[in-house]
Amino acid sequence: MASEKFILGSRGSQLALKQANWVKTALERSFPDHSVEVKIIRTSGDVIADAPLSQIGGKGLFTKEIEEALLERRIHLAVHSLKDLPTQLPVGLCLAAITAREDARDALVSKQFGSLAALPIGARIGTSSLRRQSQLLHLRRDLRILNLRGNLDTRLRKLETDQYDGIVLASAGLIRLGHADLITAPISVEELCPAVGQGALGIEARSDDTLILEKLQRLNHPETQLAAEAERAFLRKLGGGCQVPIAGYAQKEGQRLRIRGVIASPDGLQLFRDNQEAIVEGSHQAQAIGQKLADKMLAAGAQAVVNAIFHRI
Repeated sequence: MASEKFILGSRGSQLALKQANWVKTALERSFPDHSVEVKIIRTSGDVIADAPLSQIGGKGLFTKEIEEALLERRIHLAVHSLKDLPTQLPVGLCLAAITAREDARDALVSKQFGSLAALPIGARIGTSSLRRQSQLLHLRRDLRILNLRGNLDTRLRKLETDQYDGIVLASAGLIRLGHADLITAPISVEELCPAVGQGALGIEARSDDTLILEKLQRLNHPETQLAAEAERAFLRKLGGGCQVPIAGYAQKEGQRLRIRGVIASPDGLQLFRDNQEAIVEGSHQAQAIGQKLADKMLAAGAQAVVNAIFHRI
């Protein structure tokens, strides 16, 4: 039987290719009569590398061009960091699989200071994320938050050359690239709630491609899927994308799913934090718990913060 080839679309950063090749290897191992070719696609977020993410676009900054390739049938599947994937997908596309989650926490990387608490007054912290900025400033009003763009290696180099006291990155990316030793201190989800979907990979495909959809189920991790569906429903209800100061993190323990959420103003002065917990056995229930948390927080006063966020964007 002749081997069938699938084309996988990915961004071209070192981390994106590491993730794409992990999926490639997993598929080829599961289906030895198929091969997978990785095709690099540049996205808007890759082209505009200097401005803060919150100023150069909303949803789909790192996915739009890849999704166009899927819809035009130039690729069969796409691998994304799930936190970059908008909660509303284009008509004709679906989230075919969500992989087992790596460490979802953010991490402090610093050459001199061992924790957030150890940072001196006025410390210079690099991040491109409004979500991280808002929560860091809520914890420490004295911190100076500086824009930090570029792929992971670029950001690590900037730590060496640009006079930062520390930078904050996703633990998952550092671990996947073999840089776990660079993590100075993981930051607890209670201190810095992660981005929705952080640590998991989302594999996107065409809704009508039954062959690919069936094969990708081998890579789906049901527990992570339910947690991510709750988080994405929370964000979707709030109308947010990956570049707004809204955070959500869910964990499944037995039959119960607990989701925590944070909605904050960019300056950190206003921050709403709450959680919701229920028995969850399927996707509908997972999404319902996320939506319920969003409604609960909006009713508690977060609506004004959300309105201000979207007026600003």
